[in-house]
Amino acid sequence: MKDFVLMMIGAALVNNVILARFLGLCSFMGVTTRIDTAAGMGLATTFVITVSSMADWAVQHWLLDAFGLGYLRTVTFILVIASAVQFTELTIKKVSPALFQMLGIYLPLITTNCAVLGVALLLVEGHMSFLGATLFGFASALGYSLVMVIFAGLRERLALAEVPRLFAGPPLGFIVASLLAMAFMGFSGISTG
Repeated sequence: MKDFVLMMIGAALVNNVILARFLGLCSFMGVTTRIDTAAGMGLATTFVITVSSMADWAVQHWLLDAFGLGYLRTVTFILVIASAVQFTELTIKKVSPALFQMLGIYLPLITTNCAVLGVALLLVEGHMSFLGATLFGFASALGYSLVMVIFAGLRERLALAEVPRLFAGPPLGFIVASLLAMAFMGFSGISTG
């Protein structure tokens, strides 16, 4: 049990998919102008990463490994992810049309979000059990969502601040993202003993 907790903390905070692995940067920079949009994107991506982690684990172990089809891993994983995204998109459109409108093009682009595929490939590389893969995917997604919401909050505050014109917009966003990444590096010093 302790191993699962440590793995989840590590996946969410220490090895965060955005700040440590640099995956999912397109949505990180594109959707984080408002907290509500970032939270919606985080929830949608959390669902997709968790569901696709479970499905990708099953496909890897019961199909690709069983029949020696490892060379089809990337294509197969993308198909699983695309199916999960399509389901998520239809659900959000039905449940919350306002959130669907706010997320716009970024919602279907979860399919090509490298964070989602990256987590699936990390599961295979880590040779995890089904429970481990599910918890790792969920924790990675929570870390993704946490960073998205924190960064959106910082950007909302910075939108009200007077900054030099040279730093306005994306340059300031990259500076804040780098400072946030440095802050998350502090989690790597946590003692587990």
